[in-house]
Amino acid sequence: MISLKSAIAVISGLAMMLLVGPNVQAESDNHMIPQASESVASNQKHPSGHRQARKPAQNQTIDRAPASETRLAQATKPEIANKSHRLILQVNSNEPAMMNLVLNNATNVAQYYRELGEAVSIEVVTFGPGLHMLRDDTSPVKPRIEVLAMSHPEISFKACGNTQENMRKAENKDINLIAQATVVKSGVVRVMELQEQGWSYIKP
Repeated sequence: MISLKSAIAVISGLAMMLLVGPNVQAESDNHMIPQASESVASNQKHPSGHRQARKPAQNQTIDRAPASETRLAQATKPEIANKSHRLILQVNSNEPAMMNLVLNNATNVAQYYRELGEAVSIEVVTFGPGLHMLRDDTSPVKPRIEVLAMSHPEISFKACGNTQENMRKAENKDINLIAQATVVKSGVVRVMELQEQGWSYIKP
């Protein structure tokens, strides 16, 4: 049988364990709670840390967009500036009204592209009765051509050599042309060859 002293000692030991156990657990909990609190506080302070880290990349993308547009605009400008236009105007009639209409068209086209800053070449090709436009002795538009040639050097004038020779034989005299005219062997062939090279063709 257990003696009275042994029973008292066992009971006292159990009582001490009951009293000390909760205190130790409380102290352990107290050490863990601040750490958890600090972690929660940190998360609350920076709830979107990952999203904030990505924002600079988004900003960089936005900043690069205008630069790309600028480069595209710069690349496009030279193409516009280098674009050129080429026009043939045919004259095969000895009518002053027709000749003046051709000069009006040439002047308007030259001025239009000059204002745009784009290059243009305009060639007035005469043959048959239209050669009178460039004859020194019969041209009804000689003064106007002289002025036009100084203000618009992009406009040139071609005279058919075949027509010039036929007129020389028919009139039995040399056919002199104005200073702004350049002789080509055949006016019709000149028009055809320019069209084959991509020139635009207009007969008023």
